[in-house]
Amino acid sequence: MTGFGVLLLRLLFGFGMAFGHGWGKLMSFSDKMDSFPDPLGIGSAASLAGAVFAEVVCGILVGLGLFTRLALVPLIFTMAIAVFVVHGNDPFSGKEMALLYLVPYVVLFLTGPGKYSIDHNI
Repeated sequence: MTGFGVLLLRLLFGFGMAFGHGWGKLMSFSDKMDSFPDPLGIGSAASLAGAVFAEVVCGILVGLGLFTRLALVPLIFTMAIAVFVVHGNDPFSGKEMALLYLVPYVVLFLTGPGKYSIDHNI
């Protein structure tokens, strides 16, 4: 049963991030690239590109269970920056969504991709 639980986490939080959050950023990249938050001081466009890479590319990899732990690193980093820096001074409701993604990513990093993953079969 644990394998199915990890599969469910990967599918929901991998594809959910890719298509529920990242895809919209990717499709409106040119509109957002000058106004996206720049918490690391690397520029708005670079910050947006990093978020899009993490959310779309890494989200899909997590959903597939391919290079899972490696793909989780940018997702964990992006969500940690969102929770503790971008929304650091916001009330809990302002950081809740990023926190609700951060925790399962850390859990998946610790547990691995599970039995029903491409990683498991390689």
